[in-house]
Amino acid sequence: MRFRYAFQKIVDLKENEKTQAEWVLSEAIGVMRREETTLTELQQSKYDMQEELHKVSGHRTTVSNLLVLQGYVDHIEGRIQSKQRDLQQAKTVVQLKQEDLNGKVLQEKVWNKAKEKAYQRFAADLLKKEQDQLDEMATNRYVRPV
Repeated sequence: MRFRYAFQKIVDLKENEKTQAEWVLSEAIGVMRREETTLTELQQSKYDMQEELHKVSGHRTTVSNLLVLQGYVDHIEGRIQSKQRDLQQAKTVVQLKQEDLNGKVLQEKVWNKAKEKAYQRFAADLLKKEQDQLDEMATNRYVRPV
């Protein structure tokens, strides 16, 4: 007699849902990392332009040149602020996807635990049947003289 769990399809579904949630979380983490990288590059670019502005201001230059450089620094600063908002949104998405994954993992554990308990009941029933058969055989031998 073989163990067959009546809700095996649900267990499989929960495993698939967990796997999909892991993929979605992984994708969200990738987006967040790209946002972090872009933000770091923008901050480095701003730093470089500020250094250039500082170096140029120490030498003889036109006011329009300084205004162009300062305008570019301001533009980069605006992009940095925008990218910081994007990064915060990406972090929020990662957190939501992590919570979703945690829920899926919990559901999978619940169903696997139910399957394990069902198997334990099945094994106990099987052992009881075997023991009953052995007891019946022993009783029949004892009752019937040889």
